[in-house]
Amino acid sequence: MTDAAILAEVWRGERLESRHRGHAVIVDDTGQVMQAWGDPQLTIYPRSSCKMIQALPLVESGAAKGAGLTARHLALACASHVGSAEHAGLARDWLASIGQSEANLRCGPQVPEDRVERHRLRSDGASPCQVHNNCSGKHSGFLTLARHLGAGPEYIDVVHPVQIAVLDAFQDMTGDVSPGWGVDGCSAPNFACSLHGLARAAMRMTTPQALGNARGSAAIALVEAIFANPHLIDGKGKCSTELTAASKGQAIIKTGAEGVYLGILPQRRMGIAVKIEDGATRASEAAIAAILVGLGIYDERDPLVRQWTHAGIRNRRSILT
Repeated sequence: MTDAAILAEVWRGERLESRHRGHAVIVDDTGQVMQAWGDPQLTIYPRSSCKMIQALPLVESGAAKGAGLTARHLALACASHVGSAEHAGLARDWLASIGQSEANLRCGPQVPEDRVERHRLRSDGASPCQVHNNCSGKHSGFLTLARHLGAGPEYIDVVHPVQIAVLDAFQDMTGDVSPGWGVDGCSAPNFACSLHGLARAAMRMTTPQALGNARGSAAIALVEAIFANPHLIDGKGKCSTELTAASKGQAIIKTGAEGVYLGILPQRRMGIAVKIEDGATRASEAAIAAILVGLGIYDERDPLVRQWTHAGIRNRRSILT
């Protein structure tokens, strides 16, 4: 196993204060490693970075078309959203359109990260519910697929037809036989793979002609949905949303918990995967942004990009330290 590389540093004044070590890999259109830091064969949980892969069965099965889902719904299915009124409202309307409700979700309630919605709930004396969960779009997609398959309501069971379809897509796209799974924060199974495999799956989203008609068409639909609705996959001011929008069709950036990031580069037919060993999001954001600057996707001088590559450390009075 190759030791982790230093992927991000934190400086306070002129003194190095902290370092984040991790692993990252870039693959080309053949799935081969172009560049790597640390160990590209490290086994990881991709967490929410792989939601586009998990959404493939929803589209390729015909379930999305049968339910009349739009690009906005498909983007939400791939989202780790902030629980804004728009996010929660879209999930609620989606569920109603398939004859389901918030009670049918299995992701659990979550306090919305979106400040406006969080304050509204407090003002109204209301509690956050499952549509506020950052994974409510993914779970709405699982429910839609379960309905299409005529399967039971416990769609998060690893032996449920929905999760069997997800595992099939996951293993096909990563090229790995998953060594196991863990329960994600939203209660759904999260299948493990190598970092190389995760980057390979990202790349394969850019080569739909190699996936067959159904899966290839599904990959195209999901990529187009996210480019059309980057605000739905995360939220205003968030790294996944802002960098995807700023790429002008060159890159989809998707976060995952515990320091994971995925990059899909359709025009270059490349995939990127990042894992920070200590799970720090500030480090995974800096690493994915810096890698994309190195590939020429962004200008390193762009103030938007520097929010993540060179984020200043501010104290309680907003003074740069």
